[in-house]
Amino acid sequence: MNINELRGCGTALVTPFRDGQVDYDAFAALVDYQIKGGVDFLVPLGTTGETPCLTDEEKIKVLTIAKEHSCGKPVVAGVGTNSLEHTISNIRLLEPHGVDVFLVVVPYYNKPPQEGMYQYFKAVAAATSKPVLLYNVPGRTGANLEAATTLRLAKIDNIIGIKEASSNRGQILEIIEGRPEGFLVLSGNDDETFPLMKAGADGVISVASNIAPEPVAKLTHAMMEGKVEKAAGLHEMLSPLFRNCFVESNPIPAKAALAAMGMMCNELRLPLVASQQKTYDLMVETIKDLKLL
Repeated sequence: MNINELRGCGTALVTPFRDGQVDYDAFAALVDYQIKGGVDFLVPLGTTGETPCLTDEEKIKVLTIAKEHSCGKPVVAGVGTNSLEHTISNIRLLEPHGVDVFLVVVPYYNKPPQEGMYQYFKAVAAATSKPVLLYNVPGRTGANLEAATTLRLAKIDNIIGIKEASSNRGQILEIIEGRPEGFLVLSGNDDETFPLMKAGADGVISVASNIAPEPVAKLTHAMMEGKVEKAAGLHEMLSPLFRNCFVESNPIPAKAALAAMGMMCNELRLPLVASQQKTYDLMVETIKDLKLL
């Protein structure tokens, strides 16, 4: 796989449910919607996909459908846990089912030191011949992967980049400026995509593109083509969506919007629950403003 295929917009796909079961037909339709909208790659089985609440059988089927409907676009599968053994077990489980890249989050809850993170990611990378994308999201994990550790990990051949959702602009710029050639830096926050790409980042792994794949993809493509003014306009237009997707825990607002669009049920698995009515109403207004409803 050409590493440049992971530049632009990747969608952190939600997992639709109906009556407690994964709605595989709705998931296939969601993937088709992403491809039609022009996204560059797909990211099933991440946090947005409620993956900790999926069985192994469900994970395999979700990944298989993503691959079958990807039209050749790369598929990046989330496999990270807070246990090295469990993460490697996820890699072994999914490796035969068409995954192109593994997305591995900083181990959550454990609060490992920097050396622990380095050794963990080094061991994960050694467990597969597939490319590995790091994922730093301290707001969820309780631990921050520092720039120096990221750059140290960037020297490992099959660690190809990082999804950075720390919102620490100085840290992310340090990674962008110090990275080896070809090492990807992707925004993990929709509202930071435009400024980070202005600073040299390569794109985004987006929640909002579940709902609005075409304009989010166009924003990243405009930046890649040096059309900053066009991208700025798209960023301004999309900013309410970017903001409102996080008025409750992700993916609660995104699923509310997708349900309003008729794409799936407004259903999640415990411990997450469906949106409050005011969130649903807010998302309806947001997608109406974007002419998606």
